[in-house]
Amino acid sequence: MAILSDYDEDDQKKPATSVPPARKQFNAALDPSDPFGFLEKVFEFVARESDLFRSDSLVSDVNAVLKMVKDKVESEEEEKKKKKSREAKVEVDRKVEKSVKEEVPPQPSTSTAVKTEEVKVEQGSETQVEIEKNGLRAPNKGNGLDMEKYTWGQSLQEVNINVPVPPGTKSRFITCEIKKKYLKVGLKGQPPVVEGELFQSVKVDDCFWSLEDQKSISILLTKQNQMEWWKFLVKGEPEIDTQKVEPENSKLSDLDPETRSTVEKMMFDQRQKQMGLPSSDEMQKQEIMKKFMAEHPEMDFSKAKFS
Repeated sequence: MAILSDYDEDDQKKPATSVPPARKQFNAALDPSDPFGFLEKVFEFVARESDLFRSDSLVSDVNAVLKMVKDKVESEEEEKKKKKSREAKVEVDRKVEKSVKEEVPPQPSTSTAVKTEEVKVEQGSETQVEIEKNGLRAPNKGNGLDMEKYTWGQSLQEVNINVPVPPGTKSRFITCEIKKKYLKVGLKGQPPVVEGELFQSVKVDDCFWSLEDQKSISILLTKQNQMEWWKFLVKGEPEIDTQKVEPENSKLSDLDPETRSTVEKMMFDQRQKQMGLPSSDEMQKQEIMKKFMAEHPEMDFSKAKFS
């Protein structure tokens, strides 16, 4: 038979079950135009429901939290900027490469390689039409020609070529092949802008090309024969009138005496020919004949012809 007091004693020995405190609910909406108002409500709620604001290290703890959040936000913003910059660069490279591959240069007019009767020569703000004889063209200021897709000029020592390309073109898109008497220039995957047999041989080791500002190809060819003007760049192009070539006098001083003398003689002979007068060699022959006639008055020179 059980005794009631025993049950009471057993109940007293059992430990009391702990009840977890109820979680407090925080209800507040963030107004982006007033973030400090939202924080004020948060701090009021925390102060009311916890002992945080009784801590001696409150200010330093809050500053540490704020700095951590600020650093995290700045890091995320920086990463977004870097990502956006990388995407923009990839897009620019893609567009440039696409334009280089897809751009088809205009086909040259069929009249380009045919003799022309008129050539427009730019002189300052005026344009004059010059009637050409024998299909020869007047040289440009660089003593070469301005073609449809490129320009070339020359001195007695070298030839300079400029080929415009789409802005942003990179060196890897360019093809340039220079041989002793052959030139090929253009963009990969497209018809060459310049291709053919050169007017004369060049010193391949002294020739080179470069990409200028990602918008034009500059090519320098060093002539093998540096005592003659080129009539054209590659075979099949219109020829220039070399008698109208005007070398820069300032560059004559850079030549050695023998070369300078030859160049000056060439220039003199060109001027004489344009005026219908005898060349230096013809004048020399005439002087020799006059001297010979003076030394031999007994001879009859009435039927002699002098060229």
